[in-house]
Amino acid sequence: MGVNPELVVGEIEGGIVVSSLIGVGVGLGLGLNLDMNPDRNSALATKSRALINSCAGGHLKALWPGVLAAGFSCWIALSPNLVQAKGPVASERLGQISQAELPPQGRETYTKILQGGPFPFEKDGVVFGNRERILPSEKRGYYREYTVKTPASRDRGAKRIVCGGKQATAPDACFYSDDHYSSFRRIAH
Repeated sequence: MGVNPELVVGEIEGGIVVSSLIGVGVGLGLGLNLDMNPDRNSALATKSRALINSCAGGHLKALWPGVLAAGFSCWIALSPNLVQAKGPVASERLGQISQAELPPQGRETYTKILQGGPFPFEKDGVVFGNRERILPSEKRGYYREYTVKTPASRDRGAKRIVCGGKQATAPDACFYSDDHYSSFRRIAH
C-alpha cells in the first residue's frame, strides 16, 4: 500500500483523517489476510507500526494507536474467519404460555390491556426499553409494560406483561415475565 507523503499534513486534523484512512488500509491489507494463527496475528501490530512510522517521515508516530485501532476494527468487522457470539435470535429463546396458564392476576392484567385499562399502577402502560434484549428487536416505543399483581407484595413485584404493537388494545404480541425481565414467554392468543 503506497501513501503519498504530500497528503500527510502536520496539522492534527489532517493527521487524524489520514491516520484513519491508513488504519482502514492496514486492516484491509493485512488483517483480512490473516487467519486465526496467533503467530501471524501478532505480526499485525508490528507491520502496522512499521507502516505508520515510514509514512511521511514518521509524522504519524503519535497517532499509531488510533491507526492500529481503526485497522483492527476493520479486520474484526470484515473477517470471515471470526465467529461472533450473538446467541440465538430473541424469538428462538422465548418459550410460550397460554392465557389459561397465566396466574389469575396475569389473566386479569391481560384482559385490562385489551380493554385499555384501568390499571392499578401509575407505571402501567409506560414504554418498555427492552434493554435486556430478550424480546425481538423493535424501535423504541413499540413495547409497553404492565404490572401483574403479586399477592402479599408491598410493591409492584417482579411479574410483568410486556406488549408490543402500534395500538395498545390490539397488540401484535404480548410476553409474560415472572422474574422481572430476566426471561419471557410469549402469550399465545
